Amino acid sequence: MKKYTFEDFAEIIKMLRSENGCPWDKEQTHESLKPCMTEEAYELLSAINIYYKSGYYENMREELGDILLQVVMHSQIAAEEDLFSVEDVIQEICEKMIRRHPHVFGDVIAKDSEKVLTNWDDIKNKEKEGKEWIASPLREIPGEFPSLIRAPKVLKKIDQLYTPMKTYEGSVKTIIEESENLTLLSLEQETVKLEKSLGNILMELSNISRLKRIPLEQLLSDKLEELINDCEQ
Repeated sequence: MKKYTFEDFAEIIKMLRSENGCPWDKEQTHESLKPCMTEEAYELLSAINIYYKSGYYENMREELGDILLQVVMHSQIAAEEDLFSVEDVIQEICEKMIRRHPHVFGDVIAKDSEKVLTNWDDIKNKEKEGKEWIASPLREIPGEFPSLIRAPKVLKKIDQLYTPMKTYEGSVKTIIEESENLTLLSLEQETVKLEKSLGNILMELSNISRLKRIPLEQLLSDKLEELINDCEQ
């Protein structure tokens, strides 16, 4: 059986996009492929969960390939647009990894992961300086993120650059107050007030998520799985 290389794969994608290639592949654009990348990312998450639950890794290997397909496809389209190539993508990510790990590739000392993350953020912030497409520090965080992922990141940035956010105790206090408000509201008649209280609770939960580094999106997903398993038993 032939052993394919990364170069072989890139050539396959180039051929699919060529004049005599696949009609579907030739029609694709960065815009049209956005749903594919989103779906493939979630399918990879599912495959990782399957691996940890069952030990089956074949699906994870396949889904990683699908993610790689998206990367190479976008890179090929960009090359056709005279923007950049997949080699440029590899070059940039290699430079970034070396630059953001000075404790490995330089003489910086980082004794724990906390220091690593601090260094990472400092270097990342310097990299963003002068980038014209970044409207503001808060707009740098993609609006395309699911809200439970985006919120802790926005709150962290606000805490760093603007008004310090609430402490853990402050967020817990607000959650208790808003929960008490919910007991006074009617489900049928108080929709606006319900939305306000629920929104405030979600924001404070996001702040706790930021402080404790607990991924809310994954946490809720795991709880849903628990619920489904309980219902199906």
